[in-house]
Amino acid sequence: MGDPREPPEGAPDGGSGSDDEYRSVVFDESFVRAARIQELSARERLANSFGRATRPRIRLGPLGTVPRQALALLLLILLAFSAAVYFGISAPNRPTARPEGSQLTVSLVALSPASAVRPVADPAAPFAALAPGYSDGAIGLGTPAGAATEHFSRIEVTKALDTVQRYLVASSLAPTALIQGATADVRAFVTPGEQAQFDTSVAQPVDDRHHALTGWVVRFDPGQVALAADSVKVAGAMRIDEADSSTLQITTDHTFVYALKPAGAPNGAPVTLETVRRQLTFQFDRVDLASAQLRLVDSVLQAGPAPCGGSQAGYVQPLLAGTDGAPAAGAQPVDPGNHAHPAWQVCGVLAGS
Repeated sequence: MGDPREPPEGAPDGGSGSDDEYRSVVFDESFVRAARIQELSARERLANSFGRATRPRIRLGPLGTVPRQALALLLLILLAFSAAVYFGISAPNRPTARPEGSQLTVSLVALSPASAVRPVADPAAPFAALAPGYSDGAIGLGTPAGAATEHFSRIEVTKALDTVQRYLVASSLAPTALIQGATADVRAFVTPGEQAQFDTSVAQPVDDRHHALTGWVVRFDPGQVALAADSVKVAGAMRIDEADSSTLQITTDHTFVYALKPAGAPNGAPVTLETVRRQLTFQFDRVDLASAQLRLVDSVLQAGPAPCGGSQAGYVQPLLAGTDGAPAAGAQPVDPGNHAHPAWQVCGVLAGS
């Protein structure tokens, strides 16, 4: 057998066949034809193409290399974060900060008598001569059934109405508030954003349109008067609206009639009817509804018989039987039981029954 290093047709004439001798020799055509060439089939090429796949990597300088999929994921996260920041800043319907500070506006209207105040005919039945349409206590509030508005469900409206009714009972009907000076039960209904204003109104009531305690609660000075009857007569209604798409608004307009006598007077003493009209505007957002609290934003109080020149900020100051009240010059007759007219006045003359 020949040397495998020799050409297939033998060494050329005159050659020795050594490696040194053929180092610079170019293989001729016969050598090339004799070489075995193997062509891979299509199946083999396809199989081999999956066996050596690699992921291309992107070089990031001294940080090394990062796969393209990781880089794409990072870019996607950055885009999502940027979109969240943009829409969080520019979205027109994002929640606004909840109101804080002085929000309640109070108007106090004294209704002076046209002549000397007269007592009721029968102290044992002080409301006998009262006009029809009044009911006892909470029944007279006329709380309507809850009905859905454009942006609030029936359940949400019902919650708001229930909160308003309980507030009116605590602030207009409960003896603890009317004559004992208690304010904690009323404060419990006030949202945190208004509690500082309420507390200032309790500590330092003043008729500055924002800090009159009688804008929040009806109360009488226990050193001057006492309740002559356990019941309070009430007539009025409530209206449901929306201040905006996120604020439910309820407006109430009620007339309360209280039977009063001088503090410390025995049973059978002369009794005076004090009439107080309260026109209140309440607002609720969904946080208020969930916590059963309310924002009282407007309060108008008419009270009579009362002196036009006296302050009503801390207590409602009634004129009792036998007292003369001097109406202000030019004051017009005002019937606090007539809800067809606005409650706000400067001062008026008590009219009607």
